[in-house]
Amino acid sequence: MRTRRIRSSCPGLIGTDASFGQRVPSINQADHDFGTSAAFASIRRDCRRIAAVWRLAVAPARVRMDIKQTESLPMQKIAIIGAGKIGTMIAELLASCGSYAVTVLDRDADQLARLQTSQPVERQVIDIADEAALTNALGGMFAVLNAGPFQLTTRIATAAKAARAHYLDLTEDVASTRIVRGLAEGADTAFIPQCGLAPGFITIVAHDLVQHFDSLQDVRMRVGALPQFPSNALGYNLTWSTDGVINEYCEPCEAIVDGMLRQTLPLEELESFALDGVAYEAFNTSGGLGSLCETLAGRVRNLNYRTIRYPGHAAIMRMLLHDLGLRDRRPLLKDILETAIPITMQDVVIVFVTVTGMRGGQLMQENYANHIRSASIGGVTRSAIQITTASGICAVLDMLAAHKVRGHGFVRQEEIALADFLANRFGRHYETIGQSSRAA
Repeated sequence: MRTRRIRSSCPGLIGTDASFGQRVPSINQADHDFGTSAAFASIRRDCRRIAAVWRLAVAPARVRMDIKQTESLPMQKIAIIGAGKIGTMIAELLASCGSYAVTVLDRDADQLARLQTSQPVERQVIDIADEAALTNALGGMFAVLNAGPFQLTTRIATAAKAARAHYLDLTEDVASTRIVRGLAEGADTAFIPQCGLAPGFITIVAHDLVQHFDSLQDVRMRVGALPQFPSNALGYNLTWSTDGVINEYCEPCEAIVDGMLRQTLPLEELESFALDGVAYEAFNTSGGLGSLCETLAGRVRNLNYRTIRYPGHAAIMRMLLHDLGLRDRRPLLKDILETAIPITMQDVVIVFVTVTGMRGGQLMQENYANHIRSASIGGVTRSAIQITTASGICAVLDMLAAHKVRGHGFVRQEEIALADFLANRFGRHYETIGQSSRAA
């Protein structure tokens, strides 16, 4: 077997030892031999030394430069729609950085009252269904960050355009994103959907990896937000929008199969793999690819996205959605899940991207993998999915304010450079709280 070389990519080594353990199985279950244990130990030592040099010298300088450039910008007024788990985290990050005047809007006064941030933010009760009131509330805002339910995406994006504010969201809903793209045509403000984890950060990572190849064969993207301590048959706890989870389990999925754009079924194409000795399963879910199918059309043989869960999850969800017919009774399924499945802040986000293709006349494979765990931010324990999702949209906002992202029309996530993202003061949460590795 071929000995795999660990690429010492400095941004991926902050706070990590740049290793996974003795074996990292790929999605197709092929073994990857790291060589002898002595050689592997030597690689680990080298990576740690490089990481130490990076932490002490290079990385702080890059982060300081990014923060200095951003803090030199004038204070910008930002509206956050939605005071839920992700909206709260976005408000915390933006209000505490000193660069943004934050207003959080929600129709639920009690939800706004529960909002926990270390710095004060303005709170405004508003009926999102009232188009005139929403447009008026967004007047004078630099940007609108939509952290509301995906069903409200079109309404909020329309109001942002009317208010001449930049628009950013987190939606994985394919139909909503198509409408946002239509609104962006001819706009003199930016419309940047899908700024979260998946789609979002994983899209940026995948597009960065494909640049390292002369030609592409396969791009496989896997993401999961999982409890650190699973305690039920689903192996799952609620960590973000229940509506969003149900939607991605029910709607058609996009993929490129044998060079052709296809629609695939959610919860299908089940696969099993392990990382760090922990068993997982992954299956099709909707929306995780963002706009990559269009971007890589004609360049890649196979492109797909699947959600990571603990083994057995997909079978139970298929029973609930298909056998019991809850796919067509989504409000009832939401009530069941929110009544029976507790929320947890003790979660872990797993990001795993594999790209294969030709480079220098040889068939090569390159991987990106990362584990991000919950952490205390602003004196409050925040879940990993809160941190990763909010960090993504805040980093994109920062780059937009600093003119590092195009400021008009429809902006795809793959237009954002991974190096710029990780150097950003918000994007670096993926490295300082995570454990990442890149291998080639």
